[in-house]
Amino acid sequence: MLVRRNKLALFLHLVWATWDRLPLITPEIEPLLYQCIQGEARKMRCAVLALNGTEDHVHLVLAIPAAVAISDIVKQIKGASSFFVNQALKPREQFKWQGSYGAFTISRWEVERAIQYVRRQKEHHAAPEPRLQEEWEETFEEAAD
Repeated sequence: MLVRRNKLALFLHLVWATWDRLPLITPEIEPLLYQCIQGEARKMRCAVLALNGTEDHVHLVLAIPAAVAISDIVKQIKGASSFFVNQALKPREQFKWQGSYGAFTISRWEVERAIQYVRRQKEHHAAPEPRLQEEWEETFEEAAD
């Protein structure tokens, strides 16, 4: 007897900012913060496909399980990562995320494009003049505010 299983491929682009968009993600904090974010995502059974950002916000592209709510994923990652930074790294200024976030579903055909966008965050934000952005890129930035 052939047993059929559901096949789900769910991809998500998440973006959120630091409290008041303060530049809290310093070069010293960033690598350990990103390790923590990746670890928390794995605990939620998510695969991190891309993670990057600047001193005041982060972007993640995840493959997510169908049985886990997006809000639970974000709550776990944001809560655990801010706790980790404050308790383990003890920055001069309290590390805190903004309460809001943006979550955008990605079709499997657009996953690579989203990954490349996230990987280029520092380059994108370092440009001296604003570049012509695609409509969906602007949406990600606005959602983090």
